[in-house]
Amino acid sequence: MSKLFTKGRIALLIIFSVLIIDQVIKVWIKTHMYWHESIRMTDWFYIYFTENNGMAFGMEIFGKLFLTSFRIIAVAVIGWFLYKFVKQGMKTGFIVCVALILTGALGNIIDSVLYGVLFNESTHSQIASFMPEGGGYAPLFYGKVVDMFYFPIIDTNWPEWMPLIGGDHFIFFSPIFNFADAAISCGIIAMLLFYSKYLNDAYHAVTKKS
Repeated sequence: MSKLFTKGRIALLIIFSVLIIDQVIKVWIKTHMYWHESIRMTDWFYIYFTENNGMAFGMEIFGKLFLTSFRIIAVAVIGWFLYKFVKQGMKTGFIVCVALILTGALGNIIDSVLYGVLFNESTHSQIASFMPEGGGYAPLFYGKVVDMFYFPIIDTNWPEWMPLIGGDHFIFFSPIFNFADAAISCGIIAMLLFYSKYLNDAYHAVTKKS
């Protein structure tokens, strides 16, 4: 069993599994929902289709081409480190964290690089189609990242008696994100919680032997 589930195979399993799940969800959302259409699952969980040009959770900084290029470089660097970590026999949990971060970044790269070519524009009145006759909505590298998970865990108004913000609308956790973003966040959080002391040793072990 240990030979079957080697660290390298575990990393590949995570990469392919997360990537497939992420892309299946995004393609379904893109080809079945109008832009900004919302499906209520519970009071605190919605499927809300939106798209963004920026980084994780819809942050918008710098230009689109820069962001896509940055993602590609980041994935190449993380992929190199993951390969070295596996070769050096690093802890399995640590390798899982790195694989989650790598795959999440890769999932959003696919959107940025290919979705503009593969789909037409999603609007309030048009559901996008795959490989439309008239071509996609943007050139290669200029696609938008599909987001859909929305968790307004607390949706209320501040009490009127509170200074400055009294009566204002308040939503706790308003970002809309996708499965790839969740993989990145889970990988980073788990790494910081369980492997923060291991990070420096892992880095030096790999770079010294490279």
